[in-house]
Amino acid sequence: MNKKKIINDPVYGFVSIPSAFIFDLIQHPFLQRLRFIKQVSMTHLVYPGALHTRFQHVVGAMHLTCLAIDTLRSKDVYISTEEEEATLAAILLHDVGHGPFSHSLEHTLIEGVSHEMISALLMDKLNEEFKGRLSLAITIFNNEYPRQFFHQLISSQLDTDRMDYLNRDSFFTGVSEGVISFDRIIKMLNVKDENLVVEVKGIYSVEKFLIARRLMYWQVYLHKTVIGAEQMLIKILYRAKELSMQGKTLFASKALRHFLQNKIDIHNFLDIPDHLIWFTRLDDTDIMSAVKDWVYSDDKILQTLCRKLMNRDLLRTELRSVPYSREEISFVKEKVKAHFELNDTEVDYFVYEQTIQNSAYDARYNNIKILNKMGSVQDITEASDLSNLEALAKRVEKYAISYPKEIGFPLYEG
Repeated sequence: MNKKKIINDPVYGFVSIPSAFIFDLIQHPFLQRLRFIKQVSMTHLVYPGALHTRFQHVVGAMHLTCLAIDTLRSKDVYISTEEEEATLAAILLHDVGHGPFSHSLEHTLIEGVSHEMISALLMDKLNEEFKGRLSLAITIFNNEYPRQFFHQLISSQLDTDRMDYLNRDSFFTGVSEGVISFDRIIKMLNVKDENLVVEVKGIYSVEKFLIARRLMYWQVYLHKTVIGAEQMLIKILYRAKELSMQGKTLFASKALRHFLQNKIDIHNFLDIPDHLIWFTRLDDTDIMSAVKDWVYSDDKILQTLCRKLMNRDLLRTELRSVPYSREEISFVKEKVKAHFELNDTEVDYFVYEQTIQNSAYDARYNNIKILNKMGSVQDITEASDLSNLEALAKRVEKYAISYPKEIGFPLYEG
């Protein structure tokens, strides 16, 4: 069988699958499942075009990694065929542990288990299936390989993962602030002492990358309507799980029912292999088919939340820079309780607060290194003449409260 295939990607054009082994990985059910998981969860309820998938993202990230490796080789950085294949496998598999709706439901179905942990477990499982062919990829993924630039290509503050999702999410949402000069950044990559660096000529492209990341978080990923919709979906799953644990039978696929009827957390998830198998059978379609059916549930809370989500009658979410007081939250809850005839426990399904954080750059973690013309290396915050770059490294916190629109604008005025 000819495995030298090409994929027509809307962002980059034709993307080549570089080897038969990479083709086999892409064809594996674990990777194909990502076709049915949205890259940016509920963002399509604000930006209708944002229906792209995790599968598109990992293929795009693999393509950018191929370009980066070609660039480094052109600058006399030795990279073996085995190292190249392992790095491409690692970037392909970095998101294989994502569950339905990506980050939104990460700790809802399985408490305390991150998608990174599940990715690592699935990579081990795949390594057995491929008879050890992924051993080097796993070593690179876990940052245990002495040539650190391979890990930095796939997981750092200037990795191909971030380059692709900013470029791709900007493309599909139509938010032009996320457009980055990924091709110039890649052409400016180099290696110094086995660490990834950016040649000084590329510094302005990196600055734009960091600014774009900050803007995309506020305008897309942390958009107040998006975070409100994600919270609705989380509350729907919590309610369905609560009812299922009480013995109520709800419509659900076999895979979803497994997680609704069992309390699964970090302790028993690792001890019972069946949990991982059932997880690999879950995607967005399991959740949405259930939500569509639960619109007609005889449970008032579940029915109301599902109906609102399906009709895009989303909760109102308000953001501000200071926390909401207990008095303000109590004021909102009392109005919601009265309108929907809810008790003290039930109202928590309709009113919730959260803290959201955004920092475009963290100088303490895998910082971006600039290689100057004299051959020395500096952190980008030192090398840049952009006065507000250090401000981008500061963590900004905002506080959100979500509640049904039916009660008007109830913000407490004491």
